[in-house]
Amino acid sequence: MTVVIAACCVVGVVVVGATLRYGAVRPSALAPALTPTLSVPAIATEEYGRRLIAQTAELLGPDQPDANLRYIDSRLNCGSCHLSTGNEPGTLTLLQVTEHYPRFSGRVGAMTDIEDRINECMQRSMNGTPLPMDSAEMIAMAAYLRSLGAQYEAMGAAQKAPMEPAAFNAPSRKADVGAGRDVFAEKCSICHGEDGAGLLAAEDRGKGYLFPPLWGPDSFNNGAGMHRVLTAARFIKARMPLGEADLTDDQAFDVAAYINDQPRPQMPNLERDYPDLSLKRIDSPYGPFADDFPIEQHRFGPFQPIEAYYEALATP
Repeated sequence: MTVVIAACCVVGVVVVGATLRYGAVRPSALAPALTPTLSVPAIATEEYGRRLIAQTAELLGPDQPDANLRYIDSRLNCGSCHLSTGNEPGTLTLLQVTEHYPRFSGRVGAMTDIEDRINECMQRSMNGTPLPMDSAEMIAMAAYLRSLGAQYEAMGAAQKAPMEPAAFNAPSRKADVGAGRDVFAEKCSICHGEDGAGLLAAEDRGKGYLFPPLWGPDSFNNGAGMHRVLTAARFIKARMPLGEADLTDDQAFDVAAYINDQPRPQMPNLERDYPDLSLKRIDSPYGPFADDFPIEQHRFGPFQPIEAYYEALATP
């Protein structure tokens, strides 16, 4: 009896603590509005959240034994792009991500918070479906991301400084897909494979990839941020090749175009993105747009004329 009471007390502490920290469960435009549960599962810890970032394919992917937890159709991990589970400073770090929320999202056309952002990644970068807002997985991932803010504050100035080359500066030309193919063969294929299919972490495909697939059915879909050439080029210039980031702006630009010219999963209803089309990213590879530039230019550039057009549009 004493053991039962003690166990109940532990669960009670978790429930009360989560309630104080996260507030009431709320519906979202990106996830189904569910009947709120009466308690937060004890599994919803920061450590579980970290594991979900590191082992997303294994825990939430199509090979997960529990069909109720198969939320993603890719076999990527969040940590495939948010390196070291996001706890290193630099491009695509997660250390300060929660400081930016809640905020207005032009893509959604509404205010969003960190839970909404997680579900955007689930649907796009992970080619999956939204997590229920009251699920242990959503609560745990949000808890982990919030914990990184405190971790960042505890870091010294030297630790906060990213170890990256100079920031990417887009060339004033159209990206050269053929040149990007050569860069990929020389610099990228040794890890990601000549066919871009990645390197599996183990014989069991359900364990995900050591080096992620850059296109094909296990990769991100065409609605993901990484499917934008400028976004991909910034990441590639800052972080790739892994541990030895040495590409020039031109190489990063061209190889980003080559990668994004390859087949990948298609996200439905992308035409609903950006209710205000003037807020759409200039390198969005799908229409409609609030301008007359051809789709090819939005995909591969040159981007400076498009950028100048929208700057003029915003000038009173």
